[in-house]
Amino acid sequence: MTDVIKFDFCEMHIYDYYVVVIINEGVTITPAHNQVLINIVDTYFKNKKFVYITHRIHSYSVDPAIYFETSKIENLAGFAVVSDDYKAKSNAEIEKLFLSKPFEIFSTLEDAVSWAKSILNIAFK
Repeated sequence: MTDVIKFDFCEMHIYDYYVVVIINEGVTITPAHNQVLINIVDTYFKNKKFVYITHRIHSYSVDPAIYFETSKIENLAGFAVVSDDYKAKSNAEIEKLFLSKPFEIFSTLEDAVSWAKSILNIAFK
């Protein structure tokens, strides 16, 4: 399954066990944006584990407080950031401190998807 859903602040590519999100340029992601993720989880990932992959193609800001709410999503098995930008990776290292789920940073989307598949295999054992 691959669905693409566009919102005013992002585009989500939904696969069977992970979602790839591309946030629009200049957006500030706040805890209020979490409701969109919760709706996606309820629609596509009800009763199954999934991994959230953010593909940071554009420059945008993240309020780290969002991760306290994101951590409460029970079936979220992991969170990945994909970027080849040094600043985005440095910011992700700080964001990592606020999420109580496995959180990894990758340079390629392929590596993030491989990690997602591996962590989901572990989660299902």
